[in-house]
Amino acid sequence: MKQIINISLGTSRDDYEFEATFMDQKFLLKRLATDGDFEKASDLLLSWNKKADAIGLGGISFPYEIGSGALPDKNSRDLMKVAKQIQTPVTNGNILRNVGQEWSLRHTQFIFGNNYFNNARVLFFSGMASAKIARVMSEYTDNMQFADPLLKNGIPRLIGSIKELELYADGVHDILKWMPGRKFVTEFSPMKKTNDYLLRNAVRQSHVLVVPHFNFYKYLNCFSAEDIEGKIIITSTAYEDRVNYLKDKGVSVIIDTTPKILDKVVGVSILEALLFSALDIPQKEGSDDDLLEIISELQMEPRIIYPSGEKKRVNRFAYIVYPLSQEYLKKIKPIEMISDFAPSAMNTVEKMMAYSPPFVYSKVTGIKSKTGVEAEGWLIALGETPEQMQAHGPEFTTKRILQAAKIAKKLGAQIMGIGLLPKALKDASIEVAKHAVLPITTGNSYVASTALWAAAEAVRRMGLTRLQPNKKLKAKTMVIGATGAVGSICSRLLAIAFEEVYIVSKNMAKLLALQESIEEEAPEVKLNVSTRADTHLDEMDVIVAASAEAKNVLDIMRLKPGCVVTDITRPMSLSMDDIARRPDILVIRSGEILLPGKHIEMKDIGLPDQVVYAGLAETIILALEGRFETFTVGSDTQWDKVREIYRLGLKHGMKLAAISGLDGVISDDQIDRVKEFAVKELKKHESSKKASRRK
Repeated sequence: MKQIINISLGTSRDDYEFEATFMDQKFLLKRLATDGDFEKASDLLLSWNKKADAIGLGGISFPYEIGSGALPDKNSRDLMKVAKQIQTPVTNGNILRNVGQEWSLRHTQFIFGNNYFNNARVLFFSGMASAKIARVMSEYTDNMQFADPLLKNGIPRLIGSIKELELYADGVHDILKWMPGRKFVTEFSPMKKTNDYLLRNAVRQSHVLVVPHFNFYKYLNCFSAEDIEGKIIITSTAYEDRVNYLKDKGVSVIIDTTPKILDKVVGVSILEALLFSALDIPQKEGSDDDLLEIISELQMEPRIIYPSGEKKRVNRFAYIVYPLSQEYLKKIKPIEMISDFAPSAMNTVEKMMAYSPPFVYSKVTGIKSKTGVEAEGWLIALGETPEQMQAHGPEFTTKRILQAAKIAKKLGAQIMGIGLLPKALKDASIEVAKHAVLPITTGNSYVASTALWAAAEAVRRMGLTRLQPNKKLKAKTMVIGATGAVGSICSRLLAIAFEEVYIVSKNMAKLLALQESIEEEAPEVKLNVSTRADTHLDEMDVIVAASAEAKNVLDIMRLKPGCVVTDITRPMSLSMDDIARRPDILVIRSGEILLPGKHIEMKDIGLPDQVVYAGLAETIILALEGRFETFTVGSDTQWDKVREIYRLGLKHGMKLAAISGLDGVISDDQIDRVKEFAVKELKKHESSKKASRRK
């Protein structure tokens, strides 16, 4: 039986002795710790010379992987000098550690959809000790910070890139070695409060913390559960006490870069000694390639630990919000006061707000899919109303959206939604997608499906039409602007839910092509085509305004009592004054979505709690699904994407929660009042018809 001895400068309370079988060979593994006593560790090394088959040195620091590359700890350096004087192979585990660090990150990224670390905010307590991890992580995210100057030299500054870290390691670090508090900021440092604030703030804003094994507790003990709750911790050799410690702190995920190939968790030094002994690899010939081959053959995977016992993944998004009208601007307190005292100044205020830079309006947390995946994000506000967007031209708004994308990336968002833009900016999303630092979606695919979802629900709740045995509504519907990107989608969706559909557009060729496509998909629908909306306007039970042309042809006074109008144009085709003239007509702006999750926190966006706009919902769905890709952009909304986002919405637990009108959510009481007026008007019309027939 081969003997593998672990001589450690660590605590003796973790000593062990056990037998194990590895690669069909039997081993006795024994740990002998000295509680930091260097002389005792040296004596143990000499006493086990020629007695052990291999010795692993534990509890020592590793050579820096950047800069001079020297061992940073004097005792570690001295102990390695003694190790070179004996005949028994001695290893400190550095080769396995380096291979394990890179492999663990690449493996984790791969098994979780090749996007687990994408744009994550990562804080390294020691970039010099974790440079291998930093270099791999830089392939997935630019959002990295290194606390080396602050923790080693007491300098109130964090390094923000690998290039800066290299400069620090090659020059500044050596110059500052003499400074007091280079290992950790001392209690006597005049900058301690500033440094504590900077470090705690960096920890709280990070998604991933990289904590070296050496001095593990020293790095973390000053932080509360509030500081590191929900974080991903990357470390090595996560012993049970460390796992329990992180569990008590509320950490979500621990990624242990040391492979667990035995029943008991042991350090990299004894694992490396075990591997070289089992394969009879001479100490000086051990290399990264040897270990890579072993890891591949034995399928050694890094440990991914969920301290709470529940698998957890949180993906991140951002979404652009902007005021749809002056009424929305009035919800901002200072502007509300201005509108009360000087209503005539609102036009000036609206123009001024258009020039305001993007800012973070709200953090969004608590979204949890039926699949268990979670999402968090940020609402980033622009000050422009749709009217101001059109007044300034595409470049004006595009520039601000790109600024917002940079803010979102810095926050750690992995995808950004930009919302439904006015027709004049129909191609702005394509330009944004070309130049933005994040994947982009407009949300139009889900907007189209939820708008019709809401219209169908409104018709059912009005109760003025019948549901056929095939579950289609016995009603006439019309899409104005049917050959447009959103209009064609609406036409297809109406054909699924309603018995008779009129599709209207000026482009006859496109109209005929759309007709052919819909009839192939829904042969049972009664489909009518026309280049004029006014011909059958007064017969419709549902009208969808999907084009700016609707503003010229949609005469609300001609509509049938009880008609439901879905106006998805921006700016909208109908105004509040139009609606006031016809209290028997229900005008819908969109369908809003109830997010999955029990404790969702978000600032007011003019909707009930946990309810969001469909465009925002599409962004969240993509985040939950881990689809960090440009999804819906430009004016060419694709039918297959509409179907896909609808399916994904159901998968993640999205539900239709509310129907919105021009000034907010339409309540059940409002729908009942519209129905009441509609019934009265319909009775008047019926009485008038009877009177005409008698004459």
